[in-house]
Amino acid sequence: MWRRLTPPQLFVASFAALVLGGTLGLVALPGLYTGPGLGWLDALFTATSAACVTGLVVVDTATFFTPLGQAYLLLLIQLGGLGMITFTTLIILALGRRLSLRHERLGGAGAELNFHVPPDRLARDVVLVTLGVEALGALLLWAIWGPRLGWGAAAWPALFHAVSAFCNAGFSTFSDSLIGFQRSPATLLVVGALVVLGGAGFLTFEELAMRLGADRRRDPRRRPAPVSLHSRLALASTGALLLLGWALFALFEWHGALGGLALGDRVVNALFLSVTPRTAGFNSIDYAQATDSTNFLTILLMFVGGSPGSTAGGIKTTTIALLVLLAWDRFRGREITDYGRRSIPEATIQRAVGLTVVAFAVVTASIFVYTWTERATTAAAATAGVRDRAFLAHMYEAVSAFNTVGLSMGITATLSAPGKLLTVLLMFLGRVGPLTFAAALATAATGRPAFRHAYEDVVVG
Repeated sequence: MWRRLTPPQLFVASFAALVLGGTLGLVALPGLYTGPGLGWLDALFTATSAACVTGLVVVDTATFFTPLGQAYLLLLIQLGGLGMITFTTLIILALGRRLSLRHERLGGAGAELNFHVPPDRLARDVVLVTLGVEALGALLLWAIWGPRLGWGAAAWPALFHAVSAFCNAGFSTFSDSLIGFQRSPATLLVVGALVVLGGAGFLTFEELAMRLGADRRRDPRRRPAPVSLHSRLALASTGALLLLGWALFALFEWHGALGGLALGDRVVNALFLSVTPRTAGFNSIDYAQATDSTNFLTILLMFVGGSPGSTAGGIKTTTIALLVLLAWDRFRGREITDYGRRSIPEATIQRAVGLTVVAFAVVTASIFVYTWTERATTAAAATAGVRDRAFLAHMYEAVSAFNTVGLSMGITATLSAPGKLLTVLLMFLGRVGPLTFAAALATAATGRPAFRHAYEDVVVG
């Protein structure tokens, strides 16, 4: 069976196994809860949310789980954030075995780029960078929270939030997430930095390290070689989205949710509002009390997500960048899409368009289903502070689940059983990717000659 499975099937199966194992552990393991444990449906929901680094919860992580239970969730988050395939590769390397071509196909994410990252090096660097950044983040948060919470009491929350932030999971050991740290700019900046680093993409970091290291070895005085188009688009789109979101959130909430804060706290919180929708899931304000403009902008940022090869979800920054470049070039009457003196292959453009269409279709269908299954919970949503904005809350929930963000307007715990199952499916599809999931289900046609039908044009627009 191992030899018959394709790489997409192995990837999807690894996350399915992690979710199922996590569910069994939440039901069977002792000492995870402060009171009665989770039922099967809520255990499946929680395990999927942790393994798919989403952050949506049906119970309060801070009060429902013991420290052992929180540690179990953190293990699922770490495994899900790095990916089971990376850990499999690392174990094989640790045993001194050579990587097979099958593992290279799974790990060689940079094979289509103009630089090559050996899978064994990528696996090592992913783990080393992850553990190193998480350790540094934990130390910084411990130093910030020590005087406030006590040095001993601050150690576990610091470690938990460092891992959760870098993996873009959004789980928190505080009942109100980070709302209690609205007036702690250092906390928001450290957590925000961890989120951005975790969502920037390992391939970009690896390429920058390779370029700079190789150039220094050749000639310390030589200027570094230009980075790939992939890395340039990922970095440029990430910076543009952060700055645009920062300005708009400050505009929308300056006298609203941020109105009671000092000037510096308003600025930092507006920046954090721009960072956390990038599939992080932490919140420093109550989104149920935010304006519709803020919530809709959050939905748009959640849909984009982070960069490829990262712990983040969404359709990815490079995808939205390609769509913007495509629209701009077509507007100018150009048939070729290019950027930075490089032409982008038409097949790549078509993949970006196809991924966006599929993601939009899945989210739209999910919103429609939510509006049907959650009719009975509209009143409960109103009591949670959503008032007459139940449709917006359901749209928010669907986008947050599919793009593995974890933000909510407060209706997650009120979802019906069908609504929870739909959310589980959305989180899983969003983590493995809809196109990867479709490829895992597809059966390759063998023995059939490749052919195409005759072309015939269609009027568009």
